[in-house]
Amino acid sequence: MRREPNWRIPVGILGLLLGLFVYAILIARYVPEVIGTWPVLVQTPIYLVLGIIWLLPLKRFLIWMETGRWG
Repeated sequence: MRREPNWRIPVGILGLLLGLFVYAILIARYVPEVIGTWPVLVQTPIYLVLGIIWLLPLKRFLIWMETGRWG
């Protein structure tokens, strides 16, 4: 259990916010051009997957913030 704050937590939070911002901008910029004319029932699962996909590296990232190790 962590007793003292460390530098990885604020850096990790800023990195997470920056990464999520960049990811969102890239998705908002390029995906509508590709799938914008597709039927809504096809677009919906694609946007759902893209909305969840950013969570995949989150576990390792949070472990790094707490322990300094990636796994």
